[in-house]
Amino acid sequence: MAMTKLLIANRGEIAVRINRAARELGIRTVQVYSAADANSLAVEMADEAVEIGPPAAAKSYLNAEAVLQAARDTGADGIHPGYGFLAENAAFADAVAAAGIAFVGPTGDMIRAMGDKASARKAAQAANVPTVPGSDGVVDDLQAAAELAAQIGFPVMIKATAGGGGRGIRVADNAADFAKLAPQAAAEAKAAFGDGGLYLEKLIERARHIEVQMLGDGRNVVHCFERECSLQRRRQKVWEEAPSSALSASVRDALCASAVALAKSVGYRGAGTVEYLYDDQTGDFYFIEMNTRIQVEHPVTEAITGIDLVAEMIRIAGGAALSVSQDDITVSGHAIEVRINAEDPSNNFMPFPGVVGDMRLPGGPGVRFDHMLYQGYQIPPFYDSLLGKLIVHADSRDAAITRLKRAATELRLDGLKTTAPLFLALAEDPEVQAGKLHTKWLEPWLDSHSATLTDKKGNAA
Repeated sequence: MAMTKLLIANRGEIAVRINRAARELGIRTVQVYSAADANSLAVEMADEAVEIGPPAAAKSYLNAEAVLQAARDTGADGIHPGYGFLAENAAFADAVAAAGIAFVGPTGDMIRAMGDKASARKAAQAANVPTVPGSDGVVDDLQAAAELAAQIGFPVMIKATAGGGGRGIRVADNAADFAKLAPQAAAEAKAAFGDGGLYLEKLIERARHIEVQMLGDGRNVVHCFERECSLQRRRQKVWEEAPSSALSASVRDALCASAVALAKSVGYRGAGTVEYLYDDQTGDFYFIEMNTRIQVEHPVTEAITGIDLVAEMIRIAGGAALSVSQDDITVSGHAIEVRINAEDPSNNFMPFPGVVGDMRLPGGPGVRFDHMLYQGYQIPPFYDSLLGKLIVHADSRDAAITRLKRAATELRLDGLKTTAPLFLALAEDPEVQAGKLHTKWLEPWLDSHSATLTDKKGNAA
């Protein structure tokens, strides 16, 4: 039976995005919210709204029972978790299903199989999807580890199996390095974590981050081509585009086929993303992980394929089959998304919550701005700083960058400092324009450019 009332278990721009998709499908919406979000745009837009707790996310958006109770009280027959919060919580997905409500996403068992990195790596290997070369589990014997490192090929990463926060990690460039560093890594891991176990992975230097958008209905799976998200700060994506300018047609075909094989191996249902590292020196790609939810950067895929991914997720959760076949899905043009955060890029990206004053939003051909803003809106300080996503689409990558510069210049949010100046500067950079990027590119660039990331008035926005 098709869904009739959808509860949105999230906030901010993604809550607004889900609301719009549901209403276009003729589905009524229920917005749950914390006390800090009572005046949010998502609450204003919903047919019904239910307060579920205080500002702290642990007591509101992460309170699974409060969300479920809101669904029961309002008669919602579906719950969309968006991204973050409860989106990849297998127990929550189980509880929603047990309550007789449709979870807009994969089953709890699928989340367990693909959300855990170790089990996902095993699933990838079983599906013949390339993974980063490394040891098959913990290596206890250092001599055997040295022989394996030579087989893998230097440089290799020596990692503590119980490590975290970068502790217990060494990079060996050759066998002599390995002989010196492996005992150090084991000793540090033993001291820090009580477990000196090590495992090895090949270091993929100057890798690109490539991810494939998947859709499945539990019976069939299709891919919607790839996105590239190599521009990252502290491992957080800031600029995403589709398709990747680095892939040849044959590599793209192989990459997407491997993602489909992996999703099919678990009978995947819903939207998901299979993420890879891509070495453009060798043309090799390696599975990293799968995200079992909609991604922040999904609009660039929507722009180049014309598929409403959020609407498709909702239809599938309501029992419908995929509305598209693989042959229906083609790429048109190039799209770029940048994340507009309430942060000061000239001051180490210091958060800048405040009240939205006069605002001017970009528009015109090929421009989309997904956001949660209105004039007078008080941005709460309790959550992440994402205000909105500026998405541009054009016939080519060069034209998309030109359009991005035009659109970012039009954006005006008085009273706030935002990351918009960062993207104007990146769009002018010759290496960005040439697509000569990798996941370690942005941070050194920021070291030499951050002080200049202000607008014409000398402000950061």
